[in-house]
Amino acid sequence: MCGIAGFFGRPGASTETSEARVRAMSDTIAHRGPDSHGTWVDAPAGVALGHRRLAIVDLSATGHQPMHSASGRYVLTYNGEIYNADVIRKELGGAGYVMRGSSDTEVLLNACAEWGVEAACQRMIGMFAFALWDRELQTLSLVRDRLGIKPLYYAHDGNELVFGSELKPLMRAFKQTPALDAGALRAFMRHGYIPAPYSVFEGVRKLKPGMILTFDAAGNSTETAFWTLDDAIRTAREGRGPVDDASRIEQLHDLLLDAVGRRMVADVPLGAFLSGGVDSSTVVALMQAQSSRPVKTFSIGFSESGYDEAQHASAVARHLGTDHTELYVEPKHAFDVIPNLAQMYDEPFADSSQLPTFLVSELTRKHVTVSLSGDGGDELFAGYNRYTMGGSLLGAIGRVPMPARRLAAWGARRLSPRTWTRLSRLIPASHRPPQFGNKLYKLADFVTCSPHTVYRRLVSQWDDPSEVMLSGTEPGGVLWDDARPAWLKGEVEWMQYADTLTYLPDDILTKVDRASMAVALEARVPLLDHRVVEFAWALPMHQKIRNGQTKWLLREVLHKHVPRALIERPKMGFGVPIDHWLRGPLRDWAEALLSPSALANSGLLNVATVRNRWQEHLSGGRDWHYPLWNVLMLQAWREQWMTA
Repeated sequence: MCGIAGFFGRPGASTETSEARVRAMSDTIAHRGPDSHGTWVDAPAGVALGHRRLAIVDLSATGHQPMHSASGRYVLTYNGEIYNADVIRKELGGAGYVMRGSSDTEVLLNACAEWGVEAACQRMIGMFAFALWDRELQTLSLVRDRLGIKPLYYAHDGNELVFGSELKPLMRAFKQTPALDAGALRAFMRHGYIPAPYSVFEGVRKLKPGMILTFDAAGNSTETAFWTLDDAIRTAREGRGPVDDASRIEQLHDLLLDAVGRRMVADVPLGAFLSGGVDSSTVVALMQAQSSRPVKTFSIGFSESGYDEAQHASAVARHLGTDHTELYVEPKHAFDVIPNLAQMYDEPFADSSQLPTFLVSELTRKHVTVSLSGDGGDELFAGYNRYTMGGSLLGAIGRVPMPARRLAAWGARRLSPRTWTRLSRLIPASHRPPQFGNKLYKLADFVTCSPHTVYRRLVSQWDDPSEVMLSGTEPGGVLWDDARPAWLKGEVEWMQYADTLTYLPDDILTKVDRASMAVALEARVPLLDHRVVEFAWALPMHQKIRNGQTKWLLREVLHKHVPRALIERPKMGFGVPIDHWLRGPLRDWAEALLSPSALANSGLLNVATVRNRWQEHLSGGRDWHYPLWNVLMLQAWREQWMTA
């Protein structure tokens, strides 16, 4: 796990000048690779590659980057891990390659030399973002892994290409700060993240997952997909016939055992995040099943009721016999982290679970250098509440006449969300959704909508970003395409598909990457092994959701290791009590950013709209903490990035 940076396209600068420039770029991401640094320059070609190393496998100098191929034709700077490097190493040995060391970097480099970039990537099981310079063809290829686990930003102005693992190296390379992309900021207000390929700045892009982008000396570029979700789904379903439950459970168990085991290979201490939910508990259970010593596990909790999962994590840890560490988060912890979020994420980013994700990463890094995470299970095995809500309710709603739907929505809004939440205490705890009032209001919002509109509203913080943003045109994408691919069966599969293309890489994986790499912790996500992704898309829906129970098949795997009583409870998620904190310990901080003068000075926001939402939130009339957190993160980001 590392950080990469570089540029290509302006020959003529001296070697010393180019080396100093790329070194300065890569030094901005030293947190991603504190163990060593490296640069390589071909001044006549106008290319320079930089690298910051977090040594995980092969800690010796033979893993140093940028790395040259044995022939000298290729030079690689690479961020990630290849988990089947042992298998590919044997293949390459059979082809006559003699390895200098034991790093996966050398395996990736020689695989690209032997088979070409596209074929090499298709052989890889792993997470990666890399730049490969071909000295013979004078081309630079940028590559990002299938699911977008590792990030890669780039900008090309027609003359020069600059790239980096984060925005910071690009900003160091630019002579002046680019203009803000108003359309991307409208998308941010909807989602709480900026979707790829866009970024907060005009002309700066994120490479999409599964893509190879190659530039030549004339500034021409070609883009090739070495893997797409569409192709993976179609392939997974070719010749799919009925498979009994018992066989599927065993197949998934064996596949996950291999995926987890491959991610336990490291030459440094290793552990796992454990929330006590299905996904992380499955990962930890399969780790412990393959470990001769107690696995080190880490979790955080909250004192506020409805947010604390630490007790569940602790129970799972005791059952599995792990070496467990936990931290209870107080508002002070949030105060300490919030000032650093804008620098940590580079762009406005407003998933409030960024706070606990950083805190659990910080806690974990005190003990280990690598941590496995359970991310991806919800998208693959239909775990989000919106899947059961969307799937069952859309069918039911469609059978109800529109006048009756409007009446039901009107009735739901007669009481405040807070009152509905209090009344929900009459529902047995085992069947009571958390934040009941807020969820009921969301339901009231979409009972009169089309299925695709329902999904957009479910994933939107501001349903109409034009209410809050003064300019810009929101970019389109899969969420606005009312046509559904023929191979997707039903609304739940469409939501899974859309989430995997958008929310997963641009929110979940971005959050984990930046939070973990901010403390030089490598986070590995075994559930997003592409073999698991393809297996999950071959499953019929009744093996994902059964009798209202989400992630049915994954739960059955887990129950081989952990009793049902420790796991079966309403889904909570990795949330934080931001709604309460904004009315309490974070109120003064928020008020400073949401004051009329601060909002007006931004030149971006509708002051009246934001102030109305803020006052209504403070009064308890409505919980607006999700859209307000978007505004707060934009304001905090602007203060740090645009007012220097």
